[in-house]
Amino acid sequence: MKSLPIRLRLTLAFAAVMALVLSGMGLFVYARVGKALGASIDQSLTSQSSEASRHAREGRNLLDADVDGGATLAEVVAADGSVTRSDPGNLPLLIPEKDLAKLRAGSTVRGAVSLKRPVGDWRYLAVPIEGGAVVVARSLEGREESLHRLLRELLLAGPLALILASFAGYGLAAAALRPVEAMRRRAEDVSAHTPGRLPVPAGGDEISRLATTLNDMLGRLEAAFEHERQFVSNASHELRTPLAMLRTELDLALRRPRTHAELEGAVRSAAHETNRLSQLAEDLLLLARVDQGALPIRAERLGVEELFGAVVERFARLAENEGRVIEIRPSNTAVVGDRTRVEQALANLVENALTYGRGAIDVYSLERDDVVELHVVDSGPGFPPGFIKRAFDRFARADESRTGGGSGLGLSIVALIAQAHGGSAAAVNRPEGGADVWLALPRAAAEKPAGVLI
Repeated sequence: MKSLPIRLRLTLAFAAVMALVLSGMGLFVYARVGKALGASIDQSLTSQSSEASRHAREGRNLLDADVDGGATLAEVVAADGSVTRSDPGNLPLLIPEKDLAKLRAGSTVRGAVSLKRPVGDWRYLAVPIEGGAVVVARSLEGREESLHRLLRELLLAGPLALILASFAGYGLAAAALRPVEAMRRRAEDVSAHTPGRLPVPAGGDEISRLATTLNDMLGRLEAAFEHERQFVSNASHELRTPLAMLRTELDLALRRPRTHAELEGAVRSAAHETNRLSQLAEDLLLLARVDQGALPIRAERLGVEELFGAVVERFARLAENEGRVIEIRPSNTAVVGDRTRVEQALANLVENALTYGRGAIDVYSLERDDVVELHVVDSGPGFPPGFIKRAFDRFARADESRTGGGSGLGLSIVALIAQAHGGSAAAVNRPEGGADVWLALPRAAAEKPAGVLI
């Protein structure tokens, strides 16, 4: 059953319901007509019994001349059950002997009886009179014939009506599912390489809302595919450069005999490119993990000054080699976060400041409501106009003063780490020159003094 098309299943279900309805209606009509015909016969018997009783007292024929004698019988029954008069003549007793006691008690008796003479089924009415009773009977042949004719018509018309209704139901089901079929045909052509939208039927019904929902889903999928394509393209481009440089350095080192200094320089250059590849791979893995779900965070209380010290110590030698100074402002506040991730974000900010900025680097914190902002400020040229809006996008790189060999992932990872902690990241150009970049993290609650009970 489940393998059948939906329109056929709907038609079969509709036909089954219609068969039950038509059967119920046929039985109802048959019963009502039979009851109506029976009531008509009883009414006729009541009228004819009154006339037959009057005629019996007057000594006239029990039935009027205009009464169909073949379909109506009448007789006078004595108290002992014998038939004293009948119309037509020589009729047997029309009622069962068990009804005689009721007649003697003065009760009117109704019923049905099958006779051999005259042959057939009869409906009778017995009315007590002085000295006996008058019995009038009417043939049920006309009623049975009418019911049989009605039954034949119902048996003929019912299946015909069921067939017509089933065809109509199939047409309605096909018309209702036609928009779905149009959506299905259009969906067959939709792929990652050929995006498209499904037709939305007019009317605002359930199918129209389904088409709208599916189109919204297709839009999200299309955006996701485009994001993945862009991600793969950018990642491939970023990986190609250090790999090419690494291969070039190794090829040059192996092309002819080299001095110790030349080999050391080649190895240092290869090590630098290897470190760059390693960092890029770690950044890409982090982005992939974020795309698959929330970044796992092991939250703990972190002292801000301790965080600054750990990150600045990592870049102390690089800053010294470049003649730069990294200054840390004292801070007594603390944040709630994952130490590894927060240090990673701060390291990205300090590295950006060393790579693209100029002069001293200032690292400090600001408390605002329930968050703590961790700022890294340099004295360089700052961000190019209009770049700040997309500075935290993946693979976003300035095309003017803040250019270099970066992958464009540093600030995007800072934003992702901040968001994973329920915070945010932002950047501005300072009026006096230089860039101010920070991430905001939840502030940790104040520690209870030792020995104090609250």
